[in-house]
Amino acid sequence: MPRDRAEWIAAGVILAVVVLALVQFGSPIAGALLRAWYVLPPMAVGVGVTLVVRWQRRAATERARAVRLASLRLTLEELDALDPTDFELAVRDLMARDGIAARHVGQQGDQAADVIGKDTIGRTFVAQCKHTTSGGRVTSRVMYEVNGTAGPAHGADIAVVVTNGTFTRDARAWGDRHRVYWIDRDRLRQWAEDGASLQRTLRLPARSRPRWPASEPTA
Repeated sequence: MPRDRAEWIAAGVILAVVVLALVQFGSPIAGALLRAWYVLPPMAVGVGVTLVVRWQRRAATERARAVRLASLRLTLEELDALDPTDFELAVRDLMARDGIAARHVGQQGDQAADVIGKDTIGRTFVAQCKHTTSGGRVTSRVMYEVNGTAGPAHGADIAVVVTNGTFTRDARAWGDRHRVYWIDRDRLRQWAEDGASLQRTLRLPARSRPRWPASEPTA
């Protein structure tokens, strides 16, 4: 039997749909089922309870994930040991920890975006991830590519390049001038290991929603 109001509502809706379908099609089978109407309520209740239980399990799974993400901490050693795809997924989870509804989009032809998300005030974040196992350095070319696609292709308000390595001096300077944010190894430690939010790590204003600047020629 239904245990609460939600289960009764679900059972009632399903029962109504079944009855309407039977009346609509009016087949001999439908007539037989209508004559045996007393079996329909238990059937509807059973289906309704199943749906409600599935919804409750899904909600519980989401709550458990939210609790796990709220306390997520990743050391640089753990991040170094990941492959590039798992590094992108780690960035997604860190963004989710900080209240950004993030999804992984990285694949071939991703137009310089591996993770895209939206925060609670409506800002769209686009992250390009660069994982290295050899202390690699991100160059200005990556910053140019992100600047050229983040706004036009992905509707970004905030674009950020994340690496477990470092950036060249020119890449950092170019990013600062053109508002392509960057997270190098030191900033990654603050964000992933120490638990500072992405917004704090990037020193973003708490409320304002920046408009993505028009792309400029890179030549």
